[in-house]
Amino acid sequence: MSEVVYDRREVKRARYAVAAVFAVHGAVTGSFATRVPWIQEHAHVAAGWLGFALAFGAFGASCSMPLAGWITHRFGSRTALRGLIALWTMSLILPSLAPNLITLCLAMFTYGASAGMADVAMNALGVEIERLLGKSILSGLHGMWSAGALIGSAGGTLAAHLGSDARVHHLIAAAVLTVLGVTACHWVLDIPPGVEEEAPPRFTLPPKSALLIGAVGFCAVFAEGASLDWSAVFLKDQLGTSAGLAAASTTGFMLTMAVARMVGDGVVNRFGSVRTVRAGGVLSVFGGLLIVLAENPALTMIGFALLGLGIAVVVPLCFAAAGRSGPNPSQAIAGVATITYTSGLVAPSLIGGVAQATSLVVSFCLVTVLAGGLVVFAGVLRAGDRDRPKVSPPSAAVSGPRP
Repeated sequence: MSEVVYDRREVKRARYAVAAVFAVHGAVTGSFATRVPWIQEHAHVAAGWLGFALAFGAFGASCSMPLAGWITHRFGSRTALRGLIALWTMSLILPSLAPNLITLCLAMFTYGASAGMADVAMNALGVEIERLLGKSILSGLHGMWSAGALIGSAGGTLAAHLGSDARVHHLIAAAVLTVLGVTACHWVLDIPPGVEEEAPPRFTLPPKSALLIGAVGFCAVFAEGASLDWSAVFLKDQLGTSAGLAAASTTGFMLTMAVARMVGDGVVNRFGSVRTVRAGGVLSVFGGLLIVLAENPALTMIGFALLGLGIAVVVPLCFAAAGRSGPNPSQAIAGVATITYTSGLVAPSLIGGVAQATSLVVSFCLVTVLAGGLVVFAGVLRAGDRDRPKVSPPSAAVSGPRP
């Protein structure tokens, strides 16, 4: 095996390029989410069937993620990411074109499948750049995703306010985001396919290491999905707040997560993954206790903010640990991503089912217990901290093993 040597400036440039790709990926999600009411009306589906159709997005992502490792190995990192990000941005057009439930389900499956493959490819590149730089960057990259989602949401909100046809809005957004995403890919690292390495299978079960790491991510994403979908309902129904104040709780939760991810790399670089996740778990548990025990809207909103702060960097750290846990980063990341996507799919409906049978307070007791799992199981991320290389001097070149 020979070493491919990268100039450190090239690696830093690649870091910013991948950050731009993360922002583009998030902007697609934000652009779509704000126009769901228009898509529902255009497809003539009731709320229950809309939820059924939206679930096809997560199902498509879970099915497609194992393919990303094979595609990256077959075409190389730059070409694979360029193609997958373009597929993802252009898939934004499909849901708004669907005239009925069946076509909307098919559109959402394609939308989710392209999202999942692009997600794995860009996280795998982020892990490689993180390894070359010798410091944590995944949290900041996911912060860029959150920033992109907020920008996409703002654009979608404006388009909806102006009464724009979502087909026109998404066509324009897809064209702009495709150009931005493909252009950014020009500066990502072009890691060639491993000639001497056996290509990963197109579909495979997650490796054992990914299952353990994915369990930590499951706890965090469950809390995230529950809070995003149910925080406003909790404040409105349990505490009798206005709709505006309830919505502000969800917005505050999202902003807290975005800010925490932006600054999270500095915390991880100083304290390591395990201590960061354990401290985040403690914050999350405290936030969950405020939610279920406090009967004051302000304290409850603080609880949701602390919950978001505590879980913000967990998924990026899980992806980073997965990428360092075996010889095939894309395969391990795909395994962790599949588990976390499944958690995001299960959480809202399970919270609703528990609330129907008991109450929302009991539902968030479950969220609090799972947040405690971050404290207990954070140790599975320790190998990633141990394997993290020392930071080399700014003028040095960095290298990685390649065939």
